[in-house]
Amino acid sequence: MGKISSISATDWQTVLLNLARSYSFYAPVSFNGSMDYELIDEDNAGEIVYNHPKPSTPLKTFFLPVKENVTADLKEQKPALIMGAPSCDLAALDILDEMYLNRDYTDIYYKNRRKNSILIGYDCQSMLENCHCTSYGINPFPEKNFDLLLIKLDDNLLLQSGSAKGTAMLKELENHARITEAEENDIKRIEEKRADLREVLTQKNNKLPGYDSSGRLIKASDDNIWKSYASTCVSCGACATICPTCTCFLLIDRPDFEKIRQLDACQYPGFERVAGDEDPLEELPVRFKNRYQCKYVWKPLKFKSIACTGCGRCIETCIGKINKNELLRELASENKV
Repeated sequence: MGKISSISATDWQTVLLNLARSYSFYAPVSFNGSMDYELIDEDNAGEIVYNHPKPSTPLKTFFLPVKENVTADLKEQKPALIMGAPSCDLAALDILDEMYLNRDYTDIYYKNRRKNSILIGYDCQSMLENCHCTSYGINPFPEKNFDLLLIKLDDNLLLQSGSAKGTAMLKELENHARITEAEENDIKRIEEKRADLREVLTQKNNKLPGYDSSGRLIKASDDNIWKSYASTCVSCGACATICPTCTCFLLIDRPDFEKIRQLDACQYPGFERVAGDEDPLEELPVRFKNRYQCKYVWKPLKFKSIACTGCGRCIETCIGKINKNELLRELASENKV
């Protein structure tokens, strides 16, 4: 680990109120048995959840809203501070940045939001039932794409900068609170927690094929398994819309030359319908398989970054109770991978 700073929990509460005044400040709050991002102010700053795995909403939603006018002029906005981003969502920014920043065409709306945001990542100190980040080479603690890393440890919070923006924020925080260098014993405890959770995740998902292996299995599969698993799919599109890497969209023409970008999903009927009412994905099992092919077969041909980061949200949100990991384990078992 790099240089780690420490701040007391009492001082941190004071810092939170200052951050809420300076930024559009979002952090995870628990309610009704779930956890999701909320706009933070003095009324709910004490309800922030620390180092619990993944908010319900993926990080992508801050940069690619469900619906927006992409012909509107860019407006000056208050900087966004997004706290609580888990490792799986931060890793997903790799492929989003490839698609929207690092290609021939740069999406100015995405770029503006990324530039205008400060990301505070969280270590996960526990796991949920369907977490499987380690199966795809991602650790349950952020290693990339964060500006600051935050870890709560008893009565202290530990902070680590991950970018120039993060370093500047640490200096800003020093104006409001006492920040010291973290003790070696605290750093050792963090490293032990990380190693323990990584081992638990690895053991729990030891029969789940890796990312590349999953792609090969999907390519070699026959239709029977897709018909079987698709039998309970209701084409709601929840798996794609909740995914941190899926970003298909429609462009809708409106009067006065407006174009509205709206999130789309490959599981919706009519997703690939074209002129003449032809639709190569009309049959549900074909449409169902298409999403897996996109993630594990086709995207690796176009991008360097992986298209699934093991967050497990698609499993948790599926109305049809379809478990992606069970499907891939079944393919691996049949092929003895």
